Amino acid sequence: MLDQDKKLELENRARDIREDIVTMIGVGKAGHLGGSCSLADIITVLYFYKMKHKPSEPRMKDRDRFLLSKGHAAIVQYAALMECGYFDKDAHIHTLKKLGSRLQGHPDMRKLPGIEANTGSLGQGVSLAAGLAAGLKLDGLDSRVYVAVGDGELAEGQLWEAFMAASNFQLDNLRVIIDRNGLQATGRTADRFRIGSIEDKMRAFGFEVLVIDGHDMQQIAEALDKADEVKEKPVCIIADTVKGKGIPFAEGVAGFHNGTLTQEQYEEALQDLRCVSRTEA
Repeated sequence: MLDQDKKLELENRARDIREDIVTMIGVGKAGHLGGSCSLADIITVLYFYKMKHKPSEPRMKDRDRFLLSKGHAAIVQYAALMECGYFDKDAHIHTLKKLGSRLQGHPDMRKLPGIEANTGSLGQGVSLAAGLAAGLKLDGLDSRVYVAVGDGELAEGQLWEAFMAASNFQLDNLRVIIDRNGLQATGRTADRFRIGSIEDKMRAFGFEVLVIDGHDMQQIAEALDKADEVKEKPVCIIADTVKGKGIPFAEGVAGFHNGTLTQEQYEEALQDLRCVSRTEA
């Protein structure tokens, strides 16, 4: 359980990460604002509370691993890595998607420390994560693997094969986090591809299922801690989130899945993030 000071620290960190996301996208350049901001609180708790990792030693053998199956939201992971100190924030924050930049549109493990796999071809991240989790078990390491999946991404069949495999091999060191923000590039997820109850399906596939508010630091931390108590099966955390969270004009707007910001919107977004008192979080 988080004490009030830690909760406040995490909320401030999440605001910094959202500010970094907006700054990286900038003006007139398409960027995945919505799905990056919906994950920001979860990413914050992972990197600044839960995961065992070391920026000065990014390939530390017994580190926990995080994979972003919804790799188009790479900006939120870049923000977390720069805030942790994996690379120089000032030198890279304005280089997103520029030719030769280390901050590509999707994560590239060859370019940045802290990236565990090249992702972005949707549906493949859980397969990679399950393989890592199985390998860690074979090596006798107690490290954990976390993988973030979009709710729109659940239309991909390979995910469900990976879920079955993770259950079959009792990968209790695997945490699948579903970012259930209800929107994808062209509108409501439920209108594009109906999959019914995610909770029921994940239980049927052999997962321990936890459902949380993906913007409540306490609930996120408690779910991640509770997952450590589960044995002999993987854990799925379904996080109910808001696309574009933290930027009022972008919240719940499908157009900001991969939209561009005008100069006015850019300034408004930064102002909205900065005007929230850091003592009232």
